[in-house]
Amino acid sequence: MRVNRLLSVALFVCAATGVSSFSVTTSNPDVKVKENEGVDLTCSYSADFGADARVEWKFKDMKGSQTYIVYDRKVTAPYASRVEMFGNINLRFSKVTRKDNGVYDCEVSGNGQFGETRVKLTVLVPPSAPVCRVPTSVTTGNKALLSCFDKDGSPPPQYKWYKDGTLLPADPSKIAAFKNATYRLNPYTGNLEFPASNKMDTAEYYCEASNSAGPAQRCTAARMEVRDMNTGGIVAGVIVALLLVGLLALGVWYANRKGYLPKKSESKSKPSVVYQPPSVYGGDEEDGEFKQKSSFVV
Repeated sequence: MRVNRLLSVALFVCAATGVSSFSVTTSNPDVKVKENEGVDLTCSYSADFGADARVEWKFKDMKGSQTYIVYDRKVTAPYASRVEMFGNINLRFSKVTRKDNGVYDCEVSGNGQFGETRVKLTVLVPPSAPVCRVPTSVTTGNKALLSCFDKDGSPPPQYKWYKDGTLLPADPSKIAAFKNATYRLNPYTGNLEFPASNKMDTAEYYCEASNSAGPAQRCTAARMEVRDMNTGGIVAGVIVALLLVGLLALGVWYANRKGYLPKKSESKSKPSVVYQPPSVYGGDEEDGEFKQKSSFVV
């Protein structure tokens, strides 16, 4: 009796305040379908708006770009050839492609009320043979990065790396046989990184891409050699460089000595002119020094 009384009170309060339990739902929020096949996206709402209900479907792709599929109960032009509405609210795709991967929002409004629900659509596409990049030669102690990527798989594939045919665990610290390994492997990006390569890392490597849509695919194996720094080669290179510089200097000296190089014109310095007063010869001149005998008065 007490429960029924409380329920009656709650219903009375909702009716008095004008609050309704309006909701928008879907029967399948996570839809998976193979590429080029058809699929239905469902949506329903609890209120009875009749012809006044406004229904819209919005699509947001994997990059975050959003477009209308249905606007005010009408399919937009880009989708009109392969999408139709049924039951006045649901969507039916006659064929889907990998570009349809993303989320779809069903929005319903009417009589001042609004509700929405979301459907995730995953178009299943098997992976293709991934593109692998393996450096052919690495110096001991240097970083080495091996990359692997598949552009076709949907959902996005995960990646595994093999060394001489042996699977490398994603976390080597958890496997006793690999506890001394220093590599880092990201199964989501496909990168295999050796922060400081050593000779034990010399091997043949290949990558494998896999998802739930089809069989795994591998790239062609490639060999990576880890070598010590060639000190002898560096010394020989320095000696050769010094010899070349010496030969160049000798050639310049010889060409200059033989006069093969143009000489710079030497500018002749002009003699400095010093004013000398006229000599006066007389008996009172001593040692060439001129002595004034009389003054000249004007």
